[in-house]
Amino acid sequence: MKEFTNNSYKKVEEYSMKEKVEKVLDKVRPSLMADGGNVELVDVEDGVVKVRLTGACSGCPMSQMTLKMGIERVIKQEIPEIKEVVAI
Repeated sequence: MKEFTNNSYKKVEEYSMKEKVEKVLDKVRPSLMADGGNVELVDVEDGVVKVRLTGACSGCPMSQMTLKMGIERVIKQEIPEIKEVVAI
């Protein structure tokens, strides 16, 4: 599969892990933004994705459920190499 990026073709396999995670987060963001929140990718290291929940998500009592049952589930489904998603 190829995707057009920066005026050149780049195979999806050539994307860095951070780029892959960012693409998945782009799919999740509309749901978070609908409730006044967002998610920011901080780092990906040894199969662990570190994110920062922002906006309404940062103080929401349901943020852990959103993180694990929403964000982490989708990321692990699309990128099997990911072991865990943690909020920092």
